[in-house]
Amino acid sequence: EKQIKVPDFSLTDLQGNVHTDESAKGKYLVVNFWATWCPPCLKEIPAFVEFYTNNKDKVLILGLDYEQANQETIVEFTDTFMVNYPIILFNEKNGHQFANFGNILGMPTTYIYSPEGKLVDFHMGEMDITALEKAISK
Repeated sequence: EKQIKVPDFSLTDLQGNVHTDESAKGKYLVVNFWATWCPPCLKEIPAFVEFYTNNKDKVLILGLDYEQANQETIVEFTDTFMVNYPIILFNEKNGHQFANFGNILGMPTTYIYSPEGKLVDFHMGEMDITALEKAISK
């Protein structure tokens, strides 16, 4: 069976840190497509925050904000939700890479890759802490 691998990427987060497929190696990589206008996206953010707090030694979460929004709006938003993982804006630098992960048919959509870069879980719709923990315990 053909293994789906993490695509090549180089994404710059709100803090100016660059995350690549190489820098993510050795950790589970959770790529979460979300938007501020998407209620189930907002509902799952606390689960991602808790999950990241518990597992940041072995997990990297990248929140890919799939909307045309300015940085101030998103920063205000993620501060309100106390988001503690890197947020990637859909801008000139990053936007063209979003589709490399696959067709995003709805949001939220979450891809989870193993420390070796193989896709181990794919989820469309809201995830909770149990589903997240289960994905990295396989």
